[in-house]
Amino acid sequence: MSKVLIAYFSASGVTKNLAEKIAKENDYDIFEIVPQEIYTPADLDWTDKNSRSTKEMNDKSFRPPIVESTDVSGYDTVVIGFPVWWYTAPSIINTFIESVDLSGKTINAFCTSGGSGIDKCVNDLAATYPDLNFAKGLRLTGAESSEKIKEWISE
Repeated sequence: MSKVLIAYFSASGVTKNLAEKIAKENDYDIFEIVPQEIYTPADLDWTDKNSRSTKEMNDKSFRPPIVESTDVSGYDTVVIGFPVWWYTAPSIINTFIESVDLSGKTINAFCTSGGSGIDKCVNDLAATYPDLNFAKGLRLTGAESSEKIKEWISE
């Protein structure tokens, strides 16, 4: 039986709710990726060219500091959840990936999004970290059954 960790970043609570549901229903461990500086609604205003999130997403090298990381050595699969920002994963996901050793692990990514898909997110992460094993991602709306999610993670 492979050991699974759900690591997630949530700015508004949507991703958190799904991550907690997936972890609880499947008995997976869970870890929240918490920014040192919590995002305010103004920080998340994608229509404001000077908002914190816009500035971060426009600087591909920026890595928002996180409160802490976690030991992933005991896991075969790490599932990383996040909201889609600017059609890709938020920069804080890079901070997390660079803070742990994911070599040899299967990495599944799930996103929460009203309309954007996951493929560009996973392709961008795989291009940034070509030595890591990214599996097919999944966009979640919250309506998916835990069976469907478990099946996706074990594929």
